[in-house]
Amino acid sequence: MARLRKNAAYQKLERPYTRISKYTKKNYVRGGFPQLKIIKFDMGDAKKTYSATVKLNVCKSMHLRHNSLESARLISNRFLEKSLGNNFHLRLKVYPFHVLRENPLASGAGADRMSTGMKLAYGKPIGSAARVKEGQTVLELRIDKEHLKVGKEALARSAKKLPCSCKVVVHEPSTPLPAAALSA
Repeated sequence: MARLRKNAAYQKLERPYTRISKYTKKNYVRGGFPQLKIIKFDMGDAKKTYSATVKLNVCKSMHLRHNSLESARLISNRFLEKSLGNNFHLRLKVYPFHVLRENPLASGAGADRMSTGMKLAYGKPIGSAARVKEGQTVLELRIDKEHLKVGKEALARSAKKLPCSCKVVVHEPSTPLPAAALSA
């Protein structure tokens, strides 16, 4: 299996590339959507009413690849399940829609006969990424007030798995938020 490229190759937030050709029948997006590594977007007990919300916000606009989002989700979910059981609701708020492509170039002996260079450089889909803006919420955790310290620690651990600096924001309303109010 091919090695994963560094995140620096894909982290800039640019216009999504689509094939533009002078021949209309070749104006299309080919290759399909790659397999997503994210398994769940909602974890814990979503129906219960919680008294506080903790959010993980990104500090820079960039692409977040699906493997880093899954890693961040996994580490915070495991920590919360060990500490609190099922007494929380964790939600991944972004979806990796943006398809990342790679034009693999052969190097070494005989490479000139195998690759097309930059002539047909549209590339094959290798992964997907979520396009996030500065200050956007990536993970949202609803939890009871007495477990705020555990919730902050869980999101701080997941922030270490993301390729940008993040901020943990706590929101404690005076009245408990129902599940329907947060889903909108």
